[in-house]
Amino acid sequence: MKSLIWQLLPSQLRHFSEEKRRQAVSIVSNLLSSVPRPPMLPMALPNLPTLLLFLFCLSRSSARYHPLDPLTPSEISTICRTIKSSHLASSKSLAFHYVGLDEPDKPDVLAWQSGRRAALHRRAFVIARADGQTHELYIDISNNNSITSDKIYDGFGYPRVNVEEQAAASALPFNHTPFVESVRKRGLELKEVVCLASTVGWFGEGRQGRRLVNLLCFVTGDTVNLYTRPLEGVTILVDLDAMEIVEYKDRKVVPVPKAAGTDYRASKQEPPFGPQTKPGVVVQPQGKGFTIDGHIVSWSNWVFHLSFDARAGVIISLASVQETENWTHRSVLYRGHVSELFVPYMNPSEEWYYRTFFDAGEYGFGLCASPLEPMMDCPADATFMDACYAGQDGKPVVIPNALCVFERYAGDPSWRHSEFEIPGKVVTEGRADASLVVRMVGTIANYDYVMDWEFKISGSIKLGVQTTGVVQVKATPYAHVDQITEDEHGTLVAENTMGVYHDHYITYYLDLDIDGSNNSFVNSKLKTVRVTDGGTPRKSYWTVVGETAKTEADGRVALGSEPAYQLVVNPNKRTKLGNNVGYRLISNGATATSLLSDDDYPQIRASYTKKQLWVTAYNKSERWAAGLYTDQSRGDDNLAVWSQRNRVIEDRDIVLWYTVGFHHIPCQEDFPLMPTLAGGFELRPYNFFESNPLIKIRPH
Repeated sequence: MKSLIWQLLPSQLRHFSEEKRRQAVSIVSNLLSSVPRPPMLPMALPNLPTLLLFLFCLSRSSARYHPLDPLTPSEISTICRTIKSSHLASSKSLAFHYVGLDEPDKPDVLAWQSGRRAALHRRAFVIARADGQTHELYIDISNNNSITSDKIYDGFGYPRVNVEEQAAASALPFNHTPFVESVRKRGLELKEVVCLASTVGWFGEGRQGRRLVNLLCFVTGDTVNLYTRPLEGVTILVDLDAMEIVEYKDRKVVPVPKAAGTDYRASKQEPPFGPQTKPGVVVQPQGKGFTIDGHIVSWSNWVFHLSFDARAGVIISLASVQETENWTHRSVLYRGHVSELFVPYMNPSEEWYYRTFFDAGEYGFGLCASPLEPMMDCPADATFMDACYAGQDGKPVVIPNALCVFERYAGDPSWRHSEFEIPGKVVTEGRADASLVVRMVGTIANYDYVMDWEFKISGSIKLGVQTTGVVQVKATPYAHVDQITEDEHGTLVAENTMGVYHDHYITYYLDLDIDGSNNSFVNSKLKTVRVTDGGTPRKSYWTVVGETAKTEADGRVALGSEPAYQLVVNPNKRTKLGNNVGYRLISNGATATSLLSDDDYPQIRASYTKKQLWVTAYNKSERWAAGLYTDQSRGDDNLAVWSQRNRVIEDRDIVLWYTVGFHHIPCQEDFPLMPTLAGGFELRPYNFFESNPLIKIRPH
């Protein structure tokens, strides 16, 4: 009886501790044994509603027990109070730069998930600045809310720039007399100027000991599209710890582009208008097909944990897919998230050369999550979720509607076939495609990134990136391309407006656990074979030569250099036919790699962008492709450096790092605001199932 009840438990309940699961099974077993069962049925039908109600109520109480849940506002407040009542309380400059979950060790989480270990202690990892020093603190939030470790970081680089100090730095020029005079001599109103903080990067300097930002200034006037009207020729350098301007230069005066035609708001548009489409509405007459229990999402044959981090944004953990035959769940992904976004601009001039941004490490991609709007960012019937992070003062800040979860029905087939060759018969069969999407939109100054995790019934996971927003432009004296006589590092997209060439490299951290933690990476290369024996009219064919990566040196792959399938397989699990179970990595466009020279300072910091794919041995501390301390970093602690250790990766716990890359040459259609440009990749089952799991899906 109890083994049968275990098979009937919803997948959410399998995340309970062993003790709680045993209690649940025992209670249900006693409930069912008290009622006679009809022959051939495992349980009395009248008890099914009671059983389901019990399991549902029990599952609703499970949310607070998951060890990978993000920190709650209450926990963040407790962490803040703990640190402010510690030895750091006397510092007047105490500032919080990162507060997040210190995730438990992976073996402990897997043991807890399988019921072999009770609830795990919750700890927080905090990066704080006080009196010019960077502190790494670990806080025990399960028991006595105490600081268990406080280590001062003395290496190169700094933690991310806080939102609050960016705002404070951006206000400085308006009380700086040279800047006020620069604005006036350009014939502009000071009240129409907006300044924003920009990280400065590293260009071979020795240890400066100062956290610096440059300020970029823009003019609004009759538009809200400030990024299209840069105040060119001015350099403002700010020391963030001293919060003062330490260098100011007004090198040249360039006309500010006009405001006319730049405002993107519907209320500001004038005839003639573009073509109007008919509105569409998604209707699910039987309600939503997914459930969210705390942070556990269940849909169709998928179960995964959904979390949020101030640096990474969306985090997907413990993703498993259900077998059709025996209803068991098999692991696919232990943990996945955006690791870094590198955006270098290709203008080497004095006011532009340093614009080589690391958006996750320098600003926090999660902090840039934009509140999502129903019927614009997500369908109206989506489920929206808030997110929370710690502000500079350590207090919790809530981002409303930071994430959305929804089902996608696009009217496409997941498979189909028409058969006309059988005499007297025409057979057409297929199934409609459906998927579950987790979405976040990160707005980082001028750019917006629409980030999707899409789960398919086929077992695939598609990761999509759509870039949109405002192209960063440089003010120029040119009004027509015929006036341009030298390389201006961009495209003239409007009068006096140059859209600057740039790149986007979005690097994902993917700790795949294909049917277990020990996996191998296989590069299955397609090789041409010449036919020389004369036994066939053919002169050639191609075959597959699988190369299993032994060490990390074998796991550095430049996609497209030769035809190949990239696979992650479990060498210890096989199908009934003897194939190793696995998943295939498929690129869906946007495979650009960096064209910068290896000795260029931004490239040294982002040396991993020379290849799209890296495979490394799992190490809990290696999560951020550009290093933990990215601001003003030197590239001595990044993915490429870790890979040089050349650890064994065959039949080991391994991590895939995949970079979605765009070279962006702006065009006039990108102005004043660019349409979405999409890229991404797919993790697709490859001999993972015994056959196509979609065949057994019944049509609606």
